[in-house]
Amino acid sequence: MIRINNIKADLDVDMEGLKEIVSMKTGLEPERIKSLKIAKKSVDARNKSNVQFVYALDMEVFGDEDYISTILAWKDVWQIKQEKIVSFTHSHKISALRPVVVGTGPAGMFAGLALAEAGLKPILLERGKKLSERQKDVDFFWKCGQLKTESNVQFGEGGAGTFSDGKLMTGIKKDEFTAKVLHELVLAGAPEEILYLAKPHIGTDNLAIVVQNIRKKIVELGGEYRFENRLEDLIVKDGVLVGVKVRQANGEVYDLATDKVILAVGHSARDTFEMLYRNGIKIEQKPFSVGARIEHKQQMINQAQYGRFANHKALGAADYKLATHFANKRSAYTFCMCPGGEVVAAASEEGRVVTNGMSEFARAKENANAALLVGVEPKDFGGEHPLQGMYFQRKLEEAAFRLGGEDYKAPAQLVGDFLKNQPSSGQGEVTPSYTPGVRFCNLADILPPYVFETMRLALAEMDKKLHGFAAHDAVLTGVETRSSSPIRILRDENFEANIKGLYPCGEGAGYAGGIVSSAVDGLKICKALL
Repeated sequence: MIRINNIKADLDVDMEGLKEIVSMKTGLEPERIKSLKIAKKSVDARNKSNVQFVYALDMEVFGDEDYISTILAWKDVWQIKQEKIVSFTHSHKISALRPVVVGTGPAGMFAGLALAEAGLKPILLERGKKLSERQKDVDFFWKCGQLKTESNVQFGEGGAGTFSDGKLMTGIKKDEFTAKVLHELVLAGAPEEILYLAKPHIGTDNLAIVVQNIRKKIVELGGEYRFENRLEDLIVKDGVLVGVKVRQANGEVYDLATDKVILAVGHSARDTFEMLYRNGIKIEQKPFSVGARIEHKQQMINQAQYGRFANHKALGAADYKLATHFANKRSAYTFCMCPGGEVVAAASEEGRVVTNGMSEFARAKENANAALLVGVEPKDFGGEHPLQGMYFQRKLEEAAFRLGGEDYKAPAQLVGDFLKNQPSSGQGEVTPSYTPGVRFCNLADILPPYVFETMRLALAEMDKKLHGFAAHDAVLTGVETRSSSPIRILRDENFEANIKGLYPCGEGAGYAGGIVSSAVDGLKICKALL
């Protein structure tokens, strides 16, 4: 197999056209090309008058080794080895007791899958409901403003990522673990293009299918899901985990004996963080980010990014990623950008408003949205307590709830008014997509002054990079506080916490920042555990 990089092609070029380009680039006769497959695909939109795709292509050729070596002499061409995917096929047991995975987000799902493949019959505890029931509760909250604290955007099968765009971009190294994650997602129903796109996404609609298919596979391999079973407490003897206490939906608590617990509870399991602190688990404060969701017409984003190629069927909805740094040592950036999506209510506690973003695979809705965030550090939290960042989040969410009218409507403001520090009285051309609805106000009334001022500076700078970003009618909806976990649960080189047998994992524990990195963390812990 030979990989050819940096193949540029117009948007309408198909595989036959790519074959011709490869032939011209390498001097290789077309009939010598046995097969051609896309390995990577990205958009080059730097020149708005000539937007193109850029490919890395894997091909097999007819010919002996001497002939192939002449092809390899060309720039951007080399021979590749078969992709390696981590395996968890073991026949031995590590304990007489079944391992327990707490949480079924990406980290918990993939930890459960790895343990099941190893024949260890894991028990997966999920405080929320299975996805079909969870979706009904989430829809009811969005339509009627009635929150269920154990079944919402944060809690339930698939974790918080289920109600997102399903973005799979990651800054971690591409290796046998990331390959395992992507291939398992495809086997479970994700589009095959996630294996090669530079900015792959699954979409909320497809994620619902994927999550349930992974559950079926785990169960077929001997694993067990226990929905509406919340981790209540740890059972520890002489510094060693010997079991957990589990609370069922009816309030009854039972003991579950185990000596291996993978703790993949996500970034919003605040009652669990408090329980861990009471048990003496070593926790430290961690930086994260806060801000609001910014919403534009998707058509404006398409035009700004692709020029005359806006709305080309091969491109789909355009995205963006922006960042700014200022002399006051504050920075702002866009996060979790959802093309053709919507802003969603993501609260998990009563009396608090939280926003997030979501897109379906088609990304076909009217608006684009992204979090506009400012970094906050432990010095901003107002105390030394290990959970002080969590309390800082709660304070902002409670203020947003009050300003929104105390019925889960979210406070919102037009960008033009935000820049002038004056309240908004209603919408302009952009219709806010957040349900149960918004109340227009001045976000300066709830955001810390340094966050508010940094966001104002950032809007002006980002507009220089993406024309129209600071348009008067764009809408800011607050608050976004769950960008990442506010804590880090300390663990050693074997991934264990200071209680032996407890393995903090994923985004909630402070070791990941998205679907892929969380899933990989779960796989790596299982590899070490095995």
